[in-house]
Amino acid sequence: MEDSKIIEVAKQTIAIESETVSALRSAFDQSFADLVKEIFNSPGRLVVSGIGKSALVAQKIVATLNSTGTPALFMHAADAIHGDLGMVGAHDIVVCISKSGQTSEIKVLTPIVKSRGNTLVGMTSNKKSYLAKRSDYLLFTPVKKEADPNNLAPTSSTTAQMAMGDALAMALLALRGFSPSDFARYHPGGALGKQLYLRVKDVAQSNLKPAVYSDSSLPELILEISSKRLGMTAVLERETEKLIGIITDGDLRRMLSSDNPLENISAADIMTTNPRTTAPETMAIKALNLMKEHSITQLIVSENREYHGVIHLHDLLREGIV
Repeated sequence: MEDSKIIEVAKQTIAIESETVSALRSAFDQSFADLVKEIFNSPGRLVVSGIGKSALVAQKIVATLNSTGTPALFMHAADAIHGDLGMVGAHDIVVCISKSGQTSEIKVLTPIVKSRGNTLVGMTSNKKSYLAKRSDYLLFTPVKKEADPNNLAPTSSTTAQMAMGDALAMALLALRGFSPSDFARYHPGGALGKQLYLRVKDVAQSNLKPAVYSDSSLPELILEISSKRLGMTAVLERETEKLIGIITDGDLRRMLSSDNPLENISAADIMTTNPRTTAPETMAIKALNLMKEHSITQLIVSENREYHGVIHLHDLLREGIV
């Protein structure tokens, strides 16, 4: 196959699937809004089921729902009729996903769910199917054709199912008023979550607080920078312990390469006054952006000139924020 043909197949796949997703816009009506409100007000969970490729889509939808505040669990349609129905509670709402709505497992599962008194939601591409006719709510996912040239492999249909699941999850998210802080509570271990909840005080190296006074000698400040291994030291006013400057190892190198006599040099002769600082309560991601903006690798943590410590780029790397 020629390269141009390979590229054309890829483009055609995206075009077909894009058309399928666009067609979903006409599938949302008052029934969809009623379903979202029933799920939101339900004391139970959303149980999402399917078989084959639809089961894989169901697992993804469950993951999205849980991460955005809607309690959900996955139940494989085949396992459901062999014992797993025990996971469905009295107040749970069951969503069955099936392109055809006619598979044998769905035909067995559907009446059982109805007989237990659970609300049944069918997600299918066939309005005349067994599943569609017996569902309390229908999430219609029309599919003209699969992206597969043979119209066999689930491609457009699973894309439509995925998009419908996202639409349901996002509608519930909006109704719940799900905020960035809520997102952080559900994603505490990920980089996104950490960006939303980690503050400078949580990661700053407060146990290593390199500091010298303005009248400290050159040997004293060299020792302080070397021993704390942060590549810098804060400079404090001796009488008040207030922050007045910073000295980096770059400042030291520049001073040592000059022709100035070293005998009487003090920290005040080398320091940069009014150093860039960040407050303890500042979000860590904001501190990172400040470092990027000014091409620096550390910030002094200070508030009202009170010296709290240092936050280094390595701290943020260690936390997985970068």
